Amino acid sequence: MQFLTIQRILGILLGLFSFTLLPPIAVSLFYNDGATQAFINAFLLLLVLGLLFWFPVRKHRKELKIRDGFLVVVMFWVALGLSGAIPFYMTQVPAMSFTDAVFESMSGLTTTGATVLTGLDDLPESVLFYRQFLQWLGGMGIVVLAVAILPLLGIGGMQLYRAETPGPIKDSKLTPRIAETAKALWYIYLSLTIACAVAFYWAGMSWFDAIGHSFSTVAIGGFSTHDASMGFFDSATIEMITVVFMLVSGMNFSLHFLAWRHRSIKNYWADAELRTYVWILVLLSAVTSGYLFFTNTFDDPWTAVHQGIFQAVSIGTTTGFTTTDYSLWPGFLPILLLMASYVGGCAGSTGGGIKVIRIMLLFKQGYREVLRLIHPNAIFSIKVNNKALSSKVVGAVWGFFALYIFCFSVMYIMLMATGLDIVTSFSAVTACLNNLGPGLGEVGANFSSINAPSKWILCVAMLLGRLEIFTLLVVLTPAFWRR
Repeated sequence: MQFLTIQRILGILLGLFSFTLLPPIAVSLFYNDGATQAFINAFLLLLVLGLLFWFPVRKHRKELKIRDGFLVVVMFWVALGLSGAIPFYMTQVPAMSFTDAVFESMSGLTTTGATVLTGLDDLPESVLFYRQFLQWLGGMGIVVLAVAILPLLGIGGMQLYRAETPGPIKDSKLTPRIAETAKALWYIYLSLTIACAVAFYWAGMSWFDAIGHSFSTVAIGGFSTHDASMGFFDSATIEMITVVFMLVSGMNFSLHFLAWRHRSIKNYWADAELRTYVWILVLLSAVTSGYLFFTNTFDDPWTAVHQGIFQAVSIGTTTGFTTTDYSLWPGFLPILLLMASYVGGCAGSTGGGIKVIRIMLLFKQGYREVLRLIHPNAIFSIKVNNKALSSKVVGAVWGFFALYIFCFSVMYIMLMATGLDIVTSFSAVTACLNNLGPGLGEVGANFSSINAPSKWILCVAMLLGRLEIFTLLVVLTPAFWRR
């Protein structure tokens, strides 16, 4: 284990993260909202901490092994969650406890969108911008951004990229060099963000709201600058623009890259995961809209349709934007929508959940077992995009699913042990593990009313969901630390 090299990388990454506080400082100065000093203090503190980590070991330049990559990612995301909490903790408005500050920071960086803040419309603009900016940074991953820069400092990044990138198949690269891959992903990410912001502004948002909501939309985050979320704007046009960018951001970013490089969209529909993703959301939207209309939840058919589509796509992609309190919708809809978040986005997207490709493979494996009962001596292969997958990949998916259910069950019981009711505990773990945000029961609107131990448990759930279980759990196993 290259501990000194790991320390050097953490120091560099903390130093880099400190510079992400400069935009909120600029916003605070522009609006003169009184939070400037808190952000300056946080910037200086993080910069000094980064230098203290880096300076003593600045000359250690050894290549990372796979175990080092896992450790760097886990340590950095934990440090990042704590570091991101410092500005929240230092601001006078809102006045936040350390627990609430860490929860808000972790929720933003993991693009969960669960919040403990209320009265957003009256908060300083810099604090609102910072929340949105955290989600944007977390969307593609601070580490993926870093590996585009670290090669310039003599540090290989492939181990970091494999440990941090979401999805079951991580060894394929869009370009021969990992740094170029990371840059390509960020160019696409930035382009989508700019396009989203311009579309929001065209539809009637102010530039502040347009930029802030483009951050959280493309990141599949769900934070808003208003308590009413997207419902504040009361605009079907804005909601449909949001739906489009949520759908695009929930797709595998490698497909966007291939479409851009080949100037062709044929790769999209040729991808089995994307087709499944689209059909799931179409079916979910149709069921939601139809049930809202036939139960007379909305009198106007168009209102039922666009409300149903918006909420289905928002929760299905694990974004978490709301236009109304969906927990009050009739019948089975709240549970249906919440359970849809377990599917989430495509692998290689900014979405959360188990991922569409894993759900596909689980169903294919189940269907194969049924066929084996009918034809015991036959050999059936599981194929995706007409390519047979190895048993290693299929076994990894089953292992991931088992760990996902195990982690959910443990944290669900732990939340109930802290005194939360069944519905609140179930939905809170679901919302945080899937990086969704809004839940049911006490956490339907926000997470401010639940106790502190529950918030720390849910911080772990958010981190588990963001790093997709294995990356975090692997460093907790005794075998990881053996030579």
